[in-house]
Amino acid sequence: MSQTILRAKDLCKSFAHNGGQVHVLQHLNVEIYEKDFTVVMGASGSGKSTLLYALSGMDRATSGQVHFNGKDLVKMKEKELADLRSHDFGFIFQQMHLISNLTLLENITLPGYLNKGKSPAEVKARAEELLKQMSIYDVRTHLPSQVSGGEQQRCAIARAVIHEPTLLFADEPTGALNRKNTKEVLNLLTDLNKNGQSILMVTHDLRAALRASRILYLEDGNVIGELTLPPYDPAEEKSRETQVNAWLSSMKW
Repeated sequence: MSQTILRAKDLCKSFAHNGGQVHVLQHLNVEIYEKDFTVVMGASGSGKSTLLYALSGMDRATSGQVHFNGKDLVKMKEKELADLRSHDFGFIFQQMHLISNLTLLENITLPGYLNKGKSPAEVKARAEELLKQMSIYDVRTHLPSQVSGGEQQRCAIARAVIHEPTLLFADEPTGALNRKNTKEVLNLLTDLNKNGQSILMVTHDLRAALRASRILYLEDGNVIGELTLPPYDPAEEKSRETQVNAWLSSMKW
């Protein structure tokens, strides 16, 4: 049985709007498992990104609990949350948020240097290993503006995993990429997962969802469906796509 690494219980998130309250997450319960590639899908406005931000501590829930390593993120102080995000969580976004005046190598090593458990030499060695794994070693001394969008996103992935996070959060990581770059990024995420990296990804892209070992479907701020899949095999992609499409149709996607 898979081990739970993150658990949300009775999670609620509301926002003030026009003098009232918009309830985005409503008493949501969910568990994220070790070594899983979990994908969250749902219609626009269903609460996908809000859920990811609440589970990662980037935004505080209005009420409920989010347990990680025996601690409730909802009750943590800001410094505790910052330490958690720096050491245990990794983040990839649709917009890469690379530092424009730093090279790709420097963008990757910077968060690694914040991890006091590694020496500068160990951080640099790890960064160079990731640059090779992401196929961007040859452009490591380039600035973000000097490389393609796909190369920027691969750099962002390397930056997100340089400290070997327990859980990698990804919010629409292929949303700004063309088809070729999307496939390259998804292949990298799939390889990371096969090597044991736990991933939680929000997406509206069916191609990205096919890489999941588990898909959660959100509607009106709650999980209304779950689909478990075998490990991704490119040779079985057509049958996998048929299965996922049929399930999404049953969810009225």
